[in-house]
Order: sequence, then C-alpha cells, then structure tokens
Amino acid sequence: MSMTPPPSAAATARLTILPRSWAPALLSALRVVSGLLFLEHGTGKLLGFPAGLPFIDKMPAGLLYFTGSLELAGGLLIVLGLFTRPVAFVLSGFMAAAYFMAHFPQSFFPAINFGEPAVLFCFVFLYLAAAGPGPWSIDRS
Repeated sequence: MSMTPPPSAAATARLTILPRSWAPALLSALRVVSGLLFLEHGTGKLLGFPAGLPFIDKMPAGLLYFTGSLELAGGLLIVLGLFTRPVAFVLSGFMAAAYFMAHFPQSFFPAINFGEPAVLFCFVFLYLAAAGPGPWSIDRS
C-alpha cells in the first residue's frame, strides 16, 4: 500500500474557488448582512416591522423591550462597523443566553427547538469579535 503525499501549497492555491484577496471584502459583507438580519429582529419587536414575528406575543414586556433594544442598537452598530469587536462580543453572549434560555429547554437539537438562528448569530458574532469589522466599516481594523 503506497502513501500519497499531501497536496502542495501551490496545488491547494490553484483549487481555491474565490481569490484570497476577496476575504476582507467578504468579511465586511458577512458583517453587514448579519447586522441587517439582526436589526430586523429589533425593528420587528420594537417598531412592529416586519409584522408577525413568531412567539412575540408570548414574551414578557420587559424582556421584549430589552431584547428588541439590544437587537436594534447592536444590529445598527454591526451594520455600520462601529465598535464592532466589543458589540459583537456582547451580542455573541446575548445569543448564547437566548439559545439556552428559550430554545434548549424545548429540545437538545437546534433543528427541533428552532434555535439555528441563535446559534448561527452567536458564532458569527464571536467570529466578528475576533476578526474585526473588515475594510468597509467606520472602525477599520
């Protein structure tokens, strides 16, 4: 049985689907899109747009205003790329807490407890806290 050597760096570079030079711009795009999606949750809770967010009628008023404010302000700051690292770190923890408070008690599996968005937001924000905002931001790293 012969062992084949791992591919060289040059061979791996040729297999790249997108040029590595796009990485900073795609980081900014990830930040903006994630921020807009998060902002949408805040506007839905506080401004009623878009209407019809599920389970909003089951939230206590204080929790509704607290979470809506964090989503609105945090989402806007993430979109703008202002204070990205600390805001993303706080929002990551917020989403982890939301998952374990609201979703995890229903089931262990995110596909069953509808917790996939919370998990994804948690880890995208954690990545942004480590990687920074990217070049298209107010506070460029």
